[in-house]
Amino acid sequence: MKNCAIVGINWGDEGKGRMVDLLTEKYDVVVRYQGGGNAGHTVINEYGKFALHLLPSGIFRKGTVNILGNGVALDPENLLKEVDEITARGIAITPDNLKISDRASLLLPWHRDLDELEEKRLADKKYGSTKQGIAPFYSDKYQKKTILAGELFYPEVLRSHFEDLLEWKNLTLTKVYEAAPYTMEMLDSWLKDYCERIKPFICNTGSFLQKAQNEGKSIMFEAQLGSLRDLDYGIYPYTTSSNTLAAYAPIGSGFPAARIDDVIGVVKAYSTCVGEGPFVCEMFGDEAEALRKAGAEYGAKTGRPRRVGAIDLVATKYGIEVQAATEIALTKLDVLSYLDKIPVCTQYSVNGETTDHFPFPAVLDHAKPVIEYLDGWKCDISGIRVFEDLPVEAQRYVNYVESRIGCPITYVSVGPERESIIVRKKEMAE
Repeated sequence: MKNCAIVGINWGDEGKGRMVDLLTEKYDVVVRYQGGGNAGHTVINEYGKFALHLLPSGIFRKGTVNILGNGVALDPENLLKEVDEITARGIAITPDNLKISDRASLLLPWHRDLDELEEKRLADKKYGSTKQGIAPFYSDKYQKKTILAGELFYPEVLRSHFEDLLEWKNLTLTKVYEAAPYTMEMLDSWLKDYCERIKPFICNTGSFLQKAQNEGKSIMFEAQLGSLRDLDYGIYPYTTSSNTLAAYAPIGSGFPAARIDDVIGVVKAYSTCVGEGPFVCEMFGDEAEALRKAGAEYGAKTGRPRRVGAIDLVATKYGIEVQAATEIALTKLDVLSYLDKIPVCTQYSVNGETTDHFPFPAVLDHAKPVIEYLDGWKCDISGIRVFEDLPVEAQRYVNYVESRIGCPITYVSVGPERESIIVRKKEMAE
């Protein structure tokens, strides 16, 4: 069976969760391979509406195994809160359908503290962190100063390791930020309250994935955020602290030998952005507020109003390139139904010259959007399930975007529900 990665093409919040939830019917295993609880994947299905932050979006499919790979920032406290919320609504979560890599590093209590302290220090130069401890976590991971989930099974090693980390981390907390130190008693309480409960889920997920491949099972790799938030290829420094690209999926999943056959890139029919950083196509004022309200554009994790703008074809082409996307899912097309004319950012103007190429991050603040307008359709399309049944203006919009980004659009979402989708054959899209 084929393996597939579902990734964000732009700034994140494109609708990856709804696509994973839709397509997991065809997959045996779903793996989250990077990121942590700092973003949300909204899913609407027969169980209701959910905002997932750490749990893979395949958790609702019976028979599907969900894995948190070694590349994930594993926050036991937030994970258990999420598990409790999901199980309270009738979805079973057991070691049979949720597995945690023993090589995943734990996001420790002080990581959230350090995140908030650093944002305060940066003041008006802040990065727009969700304050979930992600940047301090990954910083510590690459300094080799985190705890692996598998260490929870070796109490003596764990305690010695924690004592060393505690001494080191308290130097930063007290000397750099003049904050209160942690104690071993505080960490013991944290281990008891949260880490003990996740131990039944921890295992060698690499061996599980290898066995699954040998048995001919199909694997889906689920990304968090989007191309432009990738640490290496995004709008640095306004990025996340991990690699959001499909190329990282085998490493972050715990199965570096995995082969990815298809990369489905998710693109919203307009642009949104949570947090700080350059956003060339951004709308302002009443125009922005109308689009924000139409699309209910508020962060699934933070509730913050999202910045909004026209679909950005320059950024989208770049995102497709770095993700090596083989096909596109275009989401929230229905949101644009209120518009008489639909804006499209087709190029950037940089220092008086137009370009189709996404600039180096340092240049983005000087870029201006070149906007073209397409006719709107001014009617409800949420009940349509066949592409040819869409108003001709909506078909033209999809075909225009497809022709400009150079990648077939095989899925068109016309609503948040699982079934609110139009599937186009790849040959037709091409």
